[in-house]
Amino acid sequence: MYVKLSGEMFYLWRCVDHEIEILESYITKTRDRDAAFTFMRKALKRPGSPAAVTTDRLRSYRVAMKDLGNKEKQEVGSWANKRVENSHVPFRRRERVMLQFKRSKTLQKFASIHANVHNHFNLQRHLVDRQTYEVGAQPRWLGSNSWQAKRSRQKPNLHRRDWFAF
Repeated sequence: MYVKLSGEMFYLWRCVDHEIEILESYITKTRDRDAAFTFMRKALKRPGSPAAVTTDRLRSYRVAMKDLGNKEKQEVGSWANKRVENSHVPFRRRERVMLQFKRSKTLQKFASIHANVHNHFNLQRHLVDRQTYEVGAQPRWLGSNSWQAKRSRQKPNLHRRDWFAF
């Protein structure tokens, strides 16, 4: 994925698991063997070994996987990479709102923080079975018309530690 930084193009490498949670992000100026090797080594250091690593057809991935001794785990396909490509959408939306980035330090910081926040708050309906989803939502459904809910809607007491913004 390309990211513009003060008029220059940088590459944002991202590692996503089977539940579309972002595991690792890495920013480089080049998309060569050394960058792929560094990113793959960084991503594979995480606990748990993947059964397969799906990549696009970039040759530097193949060389990096061979150097790491995981060449047999690499999967390449025209639609296999779709999960990673779709994970870029929330990042792109946020980047557009921020009107690009000015420094590489802010880009790296944003990429890592965005991944953690997105993983935490992006509860996708298809990952939760119906019964669990309904049990979690039932207090909200029942409490929406009660006097307690109307009372809580009055004026929230927001302290500085309760605020969250990018």
